[in-house]
Amino acid sequence: MQAIGLGGDVFDLVLRAGPMGKLVLLILVGFSIGSWAIIFYKWRLMRRVKRETRMFREIFAESDNLPLVYAATKQFHDSPLARIFVAGYAELRPYLPTKSPTRSRNGVADEFNGDPAHEPRTLDIGHFQRTLSLVASEETLRLEQLLSFLATTGSATPFIGLFGTVWGVMNAFHGIGLRGSATLATVAPGISEALIATAAGLAAAIPAVIAYNHFVSQIRVVTTEMENFSNEFASYAERELVKRA
Repeated sequence: MQAIGLGGDVFDLVLRAGPMGKLVLLILVGFSIGSWAIIFYKWRLMRRVKRETRMFREIFAESDNLPLVYAATKQFHDSPLARIFVAGYAELRPYLPTKSPTRSRNGVADEFNGDPAHEPRTLDIGHFQRTLSLVASEETLRLEQLLSFLATTGSATPFIGLFGTVWGVMNAFHGIGLRGSATLATVAPGISEALIATAAGLAAAIPAVIAYNHFVSQIRVVTTEMENFSNEFASYAERELVKRA
């Protein structure tokens, strides 16, 4: 019952707030709704990224047959590693022999050591590495999209709420001056209305800050995985194509 009463009191304070106070609260509610929508979206995205990346790594580790790995990437729409592989495979494709691939590692070895007429050309490994790095950078930017809104919410909404509080306190003291009395009964309602803005600002900022730090940490891990995979893929290409050309 106390919780219901407190909720009703807060709602009454919001209704009694002045035009500026209501505008501040409306802005804070907008920030809060936007940040929660982004949090939910990024949470689902990062969950898919981790799942698909793990599955792709297993497929890539189990098979040296690039065409088969490429065919498997079609089911991984959100994995940055799969996207890096697709870009790298597009660069490698002109250098691959035309001999039909098989599923075994020996089959891949035969593919790279087929007839002399089908021997792969020399691969520019530097260009290949730059292609992988470019895609990795693009994937990092894709994962970081909308995080700036969370950062802005976490840094700006406390000050917006503070502005609403200061404005409310100014109005409260102005009212006290007009009435000519400063009893607790006359001061408390105005101060309570003013402090609602600060509470709303903190309520919007705290989840945004926590979510921002959480997602940045996850993206940092994914970025490290992309760098490691790019180096591994480049080493594979150099070993199988450049040295055997």
